[in-house]
Amino acid sequence: MGGAVREEAWEAGPGDDGMRLDMFLVGRLPDCSRAAVQRLIADGRVALDGRAARSHRRVRCGDRVAVAIPPPEAPTVAPEERPLEALHEDADLIVINKPAGMIVHPAGRVTAGTLVNALLGRRTGLSGVGGVLKPGIVHRLDKGTSGCILVAKNDRAHLGLSAQFARREVFKEYLAVVHGEPPAGGGTLEGLIGRHPGDRKRMAVLRDRGRRAVTRFEVLERFGTCALVRLELETGRTHQIRVQMAHLGFPVVGDPVYGRRRPRIVAGVEAARPMLHAARIGFAHPRTGRRLLVGAPLPADFERFLAALRGGGARAAGGCGA
Repeated sequence: MGGAVREEAWEAGPGDDGMRLDMFLVGRLPDCSRAAVQRLIADGRVALDGRAARSHRRVRCGDRVAVAIPPPEAPTVAPEERPLEALHEDADLIVINKPAGMIVHPAGRVTAGTLVNALLGRRTGLSGVGGVLKPGIVHRLDKGTSGCILVAKNDRAHLGLSAQFARREVFKEYLAVVHGEPPAGGGTLEGLIGRHPGDRKRMAVLRDRGRRAVTRFEVLERFGTCALVRLELETGRTHQIRVQMAHLGFPVVGDPVYGRRRPRIVAGVEAARPMLHAARIGFAHPRTGRRLLVGAPLPADFERFLAALRGGGARAAGGCGA
């Protein structure tokens, strides 16, 4: 990216007296997080009355605070040779069977080990619409979720696929093991999802704000304390399935965020991650218009978990009341 060093300076007023230096700067640099401000101070780029100071130093009325902000470094993502299973691939797109535990693209301090790193390592070309950190990425899956993820190889394909997502023309089917016994007839979950009012890292079903989210589900098998459900997403909100099923009272087994009060060990087997799998994705090919439906087999950990549950005596979904 390059550019010149950005220099700023302020004089502390009566309302700033006694405030920590880092918090003083957070209030004057809205584009910098507190962590970023603390890094500037640690790097010697902040002066209090002409001298370097530490983050905890208290500002006094009349003090002059100066900061020199270096230009942002151009983001780079290094190609990595990691095995990826392509469920479908042609000149325009790839459907990858993403393993659980893999982050989709670099963000923050995570710059390696992502799906994007591995895709760049294949050297097959990716669209640039999403920017340097998200080449080819049309949609995302949570780190702990396995299964189908659609990737564009060129801008034309990316724009065409993104338009289908926006028009809700993409079929997205998931399988999940959830705690409890959901209603035998399944149902449709519809509501507003937004940031949790008490925890910005979580999402929540809200009454009066947020984005509309719609999920249809049906129960496939019951295991007494939990059940295997099939889910179809009409929308694609952050953590949608995990949030809505937890709100209904049936959190995904192994979910450390929305099901953290529920046991991770069921039938003697530990769920090391949320038991959630993107089983199938359907869409119109952006070049030919031909409808494609691509499926991802269940990963080994999901199969082992189901086998343990079935060993305890599974029941067909229709054999139970709500």
